[in-house]
Amino acid sequence: MKLSKFKYKLPEELIALHPVDNRDESRMMVVDREKKTIEHKIFKDLIDYFDDQDVMVFNNTKVFPARLYGNKEKTGAEIEVFLLRELNSEMRLWDVLVDPARKIRIGNKLYFGEDDSLVAEVIDNTTSRGRTLRFLFDGSHEEFKKTLYGLGETPLPKFIKRDVVPEDRERYQTIFAKHEGAVAAPTAGMHFSRELLKRLEIKGLHFAEVTLHVGLGNFRAVDVEDLTKHKMDSEQIMITQEATEIINKGKDDRRKVCAVGTTVMRTLESSVSTFGHVKPFEGWTNKFIFPPYDFNVANCMITNFHLPLSTLMMMTSAFAGYDLLMDAYKEAVKEKYRFGTYGDAMLIL
Repeated sequence: MKLSKFKYKLPEELIALHPVDNRDESRMMVVDREKKTIEHKIFKDLIDYFDDQDVMVFNNTKVFPARLYGNKEKTGAEIEVFLLRELNSEMRLWDVLVDPARKIRIGNKLYFGEDDSLVAEVIDNTTSRGRTLRFLFDGSHEEFKKTLYGLGETPLPKFIKRDVVPEDRERYQTIFAKHEGAVAAPTAGMHFSRELLKRLEIKGLHFAEVTLHVGLGNFRAVDVEDLTKHKMDSEQIMITQEATEIINKGKDDRRKVCAVGTTVMRTLESSVSTFGHVKPFEGWTNKFIFPPYDFNVANCMITNFHLPLSTLMMMTSAFAGYDLLMDAYKEAVKEKYRFGTYGDAMLIL
């Protein structure tokens, strides 16, 4: 599979800049792999495609306000710092990206907040863009986190070309977000409202939750034509015993097991036994799924419409089938579906 096969013409105005008013009222394209059909629905119609004892698997990661704006000491130059992950809570060490990267060197101090309420020192240059910062803060870890997150902004992807607004703090998050650690939202899950979840529960569906702390690797451009040479960034995942029991029972009973989003699909495929069962796991995954690929666990998935040349689109095409997905995307552009993080949904059966 070549990178260039995932190029398609996406008019800029189809990239959603805002979420729809109600979470479960996005449009939803239903793609049936067996019948090779495409239907146009509303997301809340999802309930019509599932039955008693079917299983839905959600990613319960929680996005934290990862984007900070600060100034460099002496010059006062504006710096954007993107928090990736906490390396050491005691020493206040964070793995970050800085922009512009070329101006930041080891030993530089960075100031954040109107009254410079937070100061950080650059202590390591890990990659061309990445840095390790040590935040200088007297007080408990709880107070530090509160200060840090108070200064942070909701980390909308760069392709959403507008300023962050207060509603983003709630909407760039699923309603079942629990475990903090993501710098990007698991977008397929954002279509679920409390009402829809309740209706699915009443219908007899079982819910399983896994955790994948979404990293920026999802938006990193693939710069090799041969996809076997692309390396995904590692992301932290957690699959509990309870989740594996729900998922494996659904599979053994030949029920629908639906992965809500590419992050769930990647999590499930990262911990599979030789019998195709999910195993409990806590660790890291850098699994990159692209066609051709045999999926072991989920037999249907919910996902958004992804941008051209993205690893998310590659995984979706591995599941839907390349030709069928390209037809669906062509249809989505023609029917003016909304693409990207705040865009519409696709159910692949």
